[in-house]
Amino acid sequence: MKLKNIAITSFACLTLGSCQPQPWDEVGTSLAYCHRQVERTLAELGNHESGTDYTLMPRNIADTASVWHLRKATKEEWCAGFWPGVLWYAYEHGNNSAIRQEAERFTASLEFLSHTPAYDHDLGFLIFCSYGNGYRLTGNPSYKQVILDTADTLATLFNPTVGALLSWPRHVKDYGGHNVIMDNMMNLEMLFWAAKNGGGKHLYDMAVSHADKTMNHHFRSDYTSYHVAVYDTLTGERINALTHQGYADESLWARGQAWAIYGFTVVYRETGDQKYLDFAQQVTDAYLAHLPEDGIPYWDFDDPRIPNAPRDASAACVVASALAELNTYVPEEKGNQYKEQALKMLHSLSTDAYRSGEQKPSFLLHSTGNLPAGSEIDASIIYADYYYIEALLRWQKQLKNG
Repeated sequence: MKLKNIAITSFACLTLGSCQPQPWDEVGTSLAYCHRQVERTLAELGNHESGTDYTLMPRNIADTASVWHLRKATKEEWCAGFWPGVLWYAYEHGNNSAIRQEAERFTASLEFLSHTPAYDHDLGFLIFCSYGNGYRLTGNPSYKQVILDTADTLATLFNPTVGALLSWPRHVKDYGGHNVIMDNMMNLEMLFWAAKNGGGKHLYDMAVSHADKTMNHHFRSDYTSYHVAVYDTLTGERINALTHQGYADESLWARGQAWAIYGFTVVYRETGDQKYLDFAQQVTDAYLAHLPEDGIPYWDFDDPRIPNAPRDASAACVVASALAELNTYVPEEKGNQYKEQALKMLHSLSTDAYRSGEQKPSFLLHSTGNLPAGSEIDASIIYADYYYIEALLRWQKQLKNG
């Protein structure tokens, strides 16, 4: 679907008698919208003779559909942690005990992952988005243990010769070596957290090593990223760089760059090492330079069909959330630029052009999952909703605090 560029107006009062909403007002309105959509989804999930099946998680709503496509919470379903995470964020926003109860029930369906051998790298997405937010908001000690146990499981994918976590064990033969995808940067946060909460320094060291390997071998000279880097398991040298979900090996897949922005911002937060802050800014600036006027990227910035190519709202949500943190670490002028860009993204996402509204119970439309595989194209996708509500909560706190 082709989207016309949305004219973005200032959030400030331009003239007396002509005043746009203040950003925290718009963020608050958007959070109230998310709360309504969460309640719609919960009603949909409970609308069965046997009631709610807490092992079935919302995954996507196709462009032509109006109800959630559900998937069983298994080790193969990498998105299963996002819906519990959405519920925890909704609880954080509204302090609704009924939503907290639902968050607890959906979260409990993922406990098995803490004592299951690692299927792939997505354990951070699965457990830190669910149990991580749950522990942050409740302090439940059983949640903490699940996170620690799962971090140990994730650590089994670390290859010390390569210095990085293996992303897809099932694809080692396909790629001819130790494959690392950019998405894996998002799973380092769980290792950092575990290292600070009783898991041991070796988890911290693994996360740093993985970040360094990615920083040194996963990017082109202009700070745009490859989706996949492949390493020789015996020497640790990079032997290939390619795409899996992007347009081409040398193209800029939008969500991959978004994962990098978010991931290296977290690495700087956890290490305090200036090199990661410098790098986070460089990959951010490379991404921002490619954006269309409304701040919502095309799924791949090098798709020759642009401006008729699909957008990816999920990438915009990830970046808007990351910039809520990154802008606080950089000099004021740069921070204000990041703030302006992030609020532009959230404003666009919060218009009728991107909101699901009454059409569907999701938050957003127009995300792209895996276009080369023909999967989740121009769809509502649960991880877009997760990072959208996360971004709104982060910006609400920051804007209220001045």
